[in-house]
Amino acid sequence: MGDVLSQSEIDNLLAALSSGELDADVMKESGDKVIKNYDFNRPSKFSKEHLRTLEIIFEHYSRLLSTSLPVYLRKNVQVEVINSEAQVYSEFSNALSNPVLLGIIDFSPLEGNIIIEIADNIGYAIVDRMLGGNGIPLEKSRDFSEIELVIIERIFTVVTNLLMEPWANVVKLEPRLQRIETNSQFAQIISPSEMASIITMNMKIGNIEGMINVCLPYEVIEPVIDKLNTKYWYSTVKVSDNQAYKAQIEVAIAKARIPIKAELGKSIISLNDFVNMQKGDIIKLNTKTGDELPVYVGNIKKFLALPGSSSDSYAVKVSHVLREEN
Repeated sequence: MGDVLSQSEIDNLLAALSSGELDADVMKESGDKVIKNYDFNRPSKFSKEHLRTLEIIFEHYSRLLSTSLPVYLRKNVQVEVINSEAQVYSEFSNALSNPVLLGIIDFSPLEGNIIIEIADNIGYAIVDRMLGGNGIPLEKSRDFSEIELVIIERIFTVVTNLLMEPWANVVKLEPRLQRIETNSQFAQIISPSEMASIITMNMKIGNIEGMINVCLPYEVIEPVIDKLNTKYWYSTVKVSDNQAYKAQIEVAIAKARIPIKAELGKSIISLNDFVNMQKGDIIKLNTKTGDELPVYVGNIKKFLALPGSSSDSYAVKVSHVLREEN
């Protein structure tokens, strides 16, 4: 119980209110406590920062899908993250329609499975494209045949393997597609009351749009939940980017094809001489037989060389390398 005021204290308080020294509304606001109801059936395990970091991871993942899937579908593919939220798993499973495409993925080395749901119209479009069609889905949904599921499994395998790179800064994943389910009742990977993070992405194949939902149960990613914060993420991304991509860039540059040409010399002749030029005519150049020839890589003068031959072909022998200071 609160303290009981004496009569003199009550009189002083009333006098202060009457004189305006105290404001009753201010006292009322300062005394109120904001109480937030807690739902024990839906405990909050994912903070806003966790969800935001998961969005960053799957934004990277969506870019990989956009660049990798066109190789298999031979059509422009655009994928973007729409939303991330925490839900009880029963809400996610109850919202699934039948037929549905659910990829059950082993999230090793983390214990447990995650689910990737692909909208059925996207599934029909993928099958149509893989079989040489225009990627038009069916007007009326039906169950997927065994042959269609084998075709879709190839794409699910690609989608699964692409998970490794976006998660590399959190955990070194070795994901593996376990199976594909078309009935949501056979995809109970966790207890219905468990919390899960749902990442929603929009996929567009040509003019066909559909949703991709990724269900990440809390108990699966709990061992690395502390790494799902933006401070840790950006600190590791900066270091890994500098090291991971340096070798790839060097390999790509090493394979680049650049034209190389050696300049024998220069000469100025009249247009009339050029037009009337015949086989056997001699053009006097501004160089001598023993002079070194400039060799250009692209449009940059990089070497000096001596003319000669190799087998039955003309060739030059590099005699000097021209550095930047030259």
